[in-house]
Amino acid sequence: MKIQYYDGSTKDINVLDKEVPYPDGRLIVSRTDTKGILTHCNPSFVSMSGYTKEELIGQNHYILRHPDMPAATFKDLWDTINKGQKWHGYVKNLRKDGAYYWVLATVIPNVRNNEIIGYTSVRRKPSRKKVNECIALYAKMLEKEQEDKLCPTC
Repeated sequence: MKIQYYDGSTKDINVLDKEVPYPDGRLIVSRTDTKGILTHCNPSFVSMSGYTKEELIGQNHYILRHPDMPAATFKDLWDTINKGQKWHGYVKNLRKDGAYYWVLATVIPNVRNNEIIGYTSVRRKPSRKKVNECIALYAKMLEKEQEDKLCPTC
């Protein structure tokens, strides 16, 4: 499958219908610059993503974007954090091997001298009930996004 990212770049990805359970008691932590380029990732991030730390640092965080995630979710994330506000949401991430995992993400702007210099994201184990709600909601959102692409003036 080919996925297209918001910056116009594309990548051929392998997508498996296989969920990797989020481990109990672990936090996934990463930092990015203002463009979403990874500058730090903790061992839990490396382990869950299936990439090595060397493969992650310097890459855009969107390499983990699962095609089941609606673009509107990430637009809301970026609109919120670019205003200097904290964002919370449920995200389905794509692993290097094509499997996926769900997280409850909190993204916080890193501010120095009143200027946003990057972002820190902390992910925790999500509730299964909320994940199931998101699966249904995100499917509807994706369907609407596809309809809008087919008929942008409708």
